[in-house]
Parts: sequence; C-alpha cells; structure tokens
Amino acid sequence: MKIANIMDENIEFEESLFTSLVYTFNMTAMQQLGKVVNPINNKKEIDLEQAMLTIDMLKMLESRTKGNLSEQESSFLSQTLVFLDEAYNEIINK
Repeated sequence: MKIANIMDENIEFEESLFTSLVYTFNMTAMQQLGKVVNPINNKKEIDLEQAMLTIDMLKMLESRTKGNLSEQESSFLSQTLVFLDEAYNEIINK
C-alpha cells in the first residue's frame, strides 16, 4: 500500500471521528433542550443551562479549529450550530 493511500485513509478516519464528535454534542444538546428522549429514563427533559454549555462547547470547537477543517467538516459544524441555536431560541422565546 502506498503512503498516499494510507494518509488518505487516515484523513477519512479523522473526518469520521470529527463528524461523530459533533453529532454526539448535537444529540446531547437536543436531549437537554427536550427535543429528544433521554435514553436513561425515557423522558423528555429541558435543562437550558446545560444545553447552552453544550452549544458553547461546539462554538469553542468551531473557533479553535477554524482553518484546520475540511469544507465538509466546517459546513457540518456550522449547520449544526445554526440548528441548535434555532432550537434553543425557540424554547426561550415561548
């Protein structure tokens, strides 16, 4: 196997890991916003303080990785933040 192929596979693996990380934060925030059932107790619960903290962690991740992400990674993170901000604002503006 050529080194270029190994490097391409490593990049793809890291992109998958990054996407999984963002997705995990997204699902956590959605649980905290009461949009998704908590799998531990099968209830929808709202914890706005924790949701904001989770969203802030994603914003920090976006800030700290600026210029180091692929176009797909950057777009996924940005779209996730827009989605979560809208979900958060929907709850606080009720």
